[in-house]
Amino acid sequence: MRPPRSSIHAVSIWVKRQPPKVKAFLAVVSGMTALVFLRFIVHDHDNLFVAAEAVHAIGISVLIYKLMKEKTCAGLSLKSQELTAIFLAVRLYCSFVMEYDIHTLLDTATLGTTLWVIYMIRFKLKSSYMEDKDNFALYYVLVPCALLALVVHPSTSHNILNRVCWSFCVYLEAVSVLPQLRVMQNTKIVEPFTAHYVFALGVARFLSCAHWVLQVLDTRGRLLTALGYGLWPSMVLLSEIVQTFILADFCYYYVKSLLGGQLVLRLPSGVV
Repeated sequence: MRPPRSSIHAVSIWVKRQPPKVKAFLAVVSGMTALVFLRFIVHDHDNLFVAAEAVHAIGISVLIYKLMKEKTCAGLSLKSQELTAIFLAVRLYCSFVMEYDIHTLLDTATLGTTLWVIYMIRFKLKSSYMEDKDNFALYYVLVPCALLALVVHPSTSHNILNRVCWSFCVYLEAVSVLPQLRVMQNTKIVEPFTAHYVFALGVARFLSCAHWVLQVLDTRGRLLTALGYGLWPSMVLLSEIVQTFILADFCYYYVKSLLGGQLVLRLPSGVV
């Protein structure tokens, strides 16, 4: 068992020593390799979206287990949960008035569990909430997302308010994890259940991004045309990519820590 771990350790040290441009290049190459791999092994790429929802559900289950079993919310960001509840509520509204489908039911269940988590943090487990570490100002993401939604939104025949709301929830979802990353940046030590939850978010968002990218490739770009004209189709795809790369660095250290047999994740300075 030691040789593989030594090799992994050596590779991780080599990667860590590389300049930012090389790290970015390696991240892009790794992402492209994973996309090619998924394209060949997953024949129906819609399954990737289902898998993303399933992994997200697993992450939420881990979070619920942490709150119920350990009776503590230490390390969790209330603000990230509130941003999640906001974009889910807006997306549910859009689903009801624009396109009611199975995802409406999934979002309803996710919103319900998210509101429960918020309730637990605010009231039942308030004594363990790290309010001083959860210091990301929500207007840093809410205001830019709202302004961007007013400028770039779908060009469909729906009511303008509904179109702006839809674009707002797409943009907000992409950055809703930032307060959670700030908490982990402030504490530098991430306990197992929180690490599992955030890693599940990272995997879910990568699968969702892969679903969109592969769908665009399979349709030779026709999917982007179907979404409308102007900047909106590109912004949808860009939002998926952004929310994947936001968590990429954390996921790397999570896997490294897991392979090294460390239960508690310690983040170096500058990560997330």
